[in-house]
This record gives sequence, structure tokens and C-alpha cells, in this order.
Amino acid sequence: MINIALFGAPGAGKGTQSEHLIKKYKLHYISTGDLLRQELKAGTKIGLEAKNIIAEGGLVSDEIIVQIIEKTIKQNPDANGFLFDGFPRTYVQGYILEGLMINLNTSLNCLINIEVSEEVSTQRLLGRAKEQSRSDDNEVVIRKRLREYQEKTLPVLDFFRERGICKSVNGEQPIDTITHDIELIVNEEMSKQMLNVLIMGYPGAGRGSLGLALAKKYGLEHLSTGKMLEEEIKNGTEVGVKVKELFENGQMAPDDIVVPLIEKKIKACKNSKGFVFTGFPRTLVQSYILEGVLKKHGMKISHFIELEVPTLELVRRLDARSKTDRCMPYDTTTQKIIQRLIDHETKTIPVLERYRQRHEVSVIDGTGTREEVADRAYNDIENRFKHLR
Repeated sequence: MINIALFGAPGAGKGTQSEHLIKKYKLHYISTGDLLRQELKAGTKIGLEAKNIIAEGGLVSDEIIVQIIEKTIKQNPDANGFLFDGFPRTYVQGYILEGLMINLNTSLNCLINIEVSEEVSTQRLLGRAKEQSRSDDNEVVIRKRLREYQEKTLPVLDFFRERGICKSVNGEQPIDTITHDIELIVNEEMSKQMLNVLIMGYPGAGRGSLGLALAKKYGLEHLSTGKMLEEEIKNGTEVGVKVKELFENGQMAPDDIVVPLIEKKIKACKNSKGFVFTGFPRTLVQSYILEGVLKKHGMKISHFIELEVPTLELVRRLDARSKTDRCMPYDTTTQKIIQRLIDHETKTIPVLERYRQRHEVSVIDGTGTREEVADRAYNDIENRFKHLR
């Protein structure tokens, strides 16, 4: 997710650039004026409150504005990000937006200021007024608007400069050049974000193989609970002895063993570009645990993949693996293999359903060679995260 505030004096060209950003990066547009009109039209509680204030000649309060923005963000949890236009307009609103984003477990990535001189703004607005036959939009009125912008809105830039996220582009260049400069800023911000991918699928679907491929392709850390537990067993640790006994009885490792291993891995790779998670979560409880662990470290899952493989192919793969040196204790008999598939059906499918309700889950065909499956996943990820191309 990337959140951007687009700034510029009247006539700077924010409207043109907003349209481009929304289309290219699939951002959800937040214009406080548009949102307020929607609330008024719908006759919501917030809308009625604002209507009464406007009827009495007052200005809609920051309290109402922030409620509308918060409502919009919460109603669009799967958005790639948000583009703020017309907010924040004041220094105080800068604090309001910052606090709101913190409360929603996100942040403003950058504020992009389209810089134009007062003379250029004036000439552009006079030209627009002439084209639209707006006789009331004369030079006196326009210069007053620009003075108000200088007095009230420019301090907002200082607020975000202090936080190191204020970027500027020359708004007096050709439109295509301005667009290019803004894209460079957005792409740079997107490249800083961690890519955390969760791969789900039945045992034998190829989660581990795909996890390794994605980790190598994008420079991520592969966090496989299965591999971590294998290491514990191989090293003969106290945890490994317990886990081996559980596996031999066809049981899964309990959360109080798995979670510390996950946290240990995340801490050891704190400078990573991101993680690929396979083998966890397997239960609804574990899905909540993972969200809590990631939030603790300032992260969240950015992409969900479900590997789809026919049941008979799953059984064939697991049976074939049981005859190799990659055989795990829970693969040794047909009975144990079937039990694993049943456990997945009853315990893990509900996790997938939960994610489907809250996020966009990409279904990838898991049949074919490893290279073919990986290519499908690469295309899926790069279509969603354009900066990875």
C-alpha cells in the first residue's frame, strides 16, 4: 500500500496528475469535498450534521472531515493505497492525518508538491476562467485565493518536510515531464516497501518450491515453518525431539513451539526486503497470531497466493516424496498422508476463507513444472506490484 498527498497552489495541475496517479497505481481517490457531498446526498448522520453547520453559514469542522476520511479508508481495505487531494490544508490537519494513519496501522508515504510561481498560477486560472466564461473569477479574486494558500497551506509543507516525506516537482514543465517526475518519486517510495507474500495450498501443492523461487527472484527471506522445524529435528535440539515425536504420530507442532521460531527468523532478518511465508498459518488461531507478530514488527502481508492442485495429484506427489530422502515423518504412510489432507480441509481452509473475505487472494494453477508455476506467480505479483517489473 502507498499513500500519497498531492499538493500545489490553485492552477498547479493537481487534477491532471491525480487522474494519472489513480489510473496507473490503482489508488483510491480521497477528496474531502467529494466525500462531504456524498455524505450530504446520502443523508448519513455525518452528512446531516454537516448540512446543519453549512445551513448556518459555518465551516465543516476537522472532526467531521476526519470521520469521513476514516470511514472511507476502512471501507476500502483492499485498496492499493490512497491519494489525498485537498487534505491536509492546515498545519493542524497535518497532525490529524498523521494520527489517523497511525490509528489505522499505516502512514503517509509522501507528500508531492507541484511548484508553480504566483504569476504562472494567475495566468493559468485567468485562462481557465475565460474558457469557462467565469466572470467572477477575476485577477483580484485569484490573487486572494493564492494569498490564502500561501498563508494557510504552505506551513503544511514544513510539517511534512520535518518528517522527511515532502517531495517537490517543477510544475512549470510540460505535463508529460511533470508526470514522469512524479512517477519517479512514487516508484522510489514503492520500492522501499516490504513485499510479504503468504502462500497457501494443500500439502503437496508446492508451497515450499514456490516460496524458494519467489525468495530468490525478489530477494526475500523464505520463512518456512516446515524447514525451521526440520532444522530443529536435524540438530537434535530439545524442540526438535518434541517435534519429531509429534510428526511421527501425524500431529502438527503446537503454536508455543512455532511462533518463537518465526519471531526469531524475523528478528534475524530485520533488514530484509520482505518475507515469503509457507506452512503458517494452518489454523484460524494461527492467522490471528501471525497478524499480531507482523504488526509488532511493523509489517503485514501484502499479497496472498493460493496454489490450486487436484486432490489425486496431491496424493501422488506426497506418495512419491515418501520414497525419497525428502520424506518427512508425516509422509511415511498413505494413512498419514490422507490425514494431512483431511486436517487441511477442516483446519486450514477456514483460514483461506477468512483471507478471501478481507483481501484479494490470487489463485495460481499449481500443476506443471516448477518453472511454469513460478512464472505464473511472477506474472501475478508483477501485475499487482508494478515497481517490481
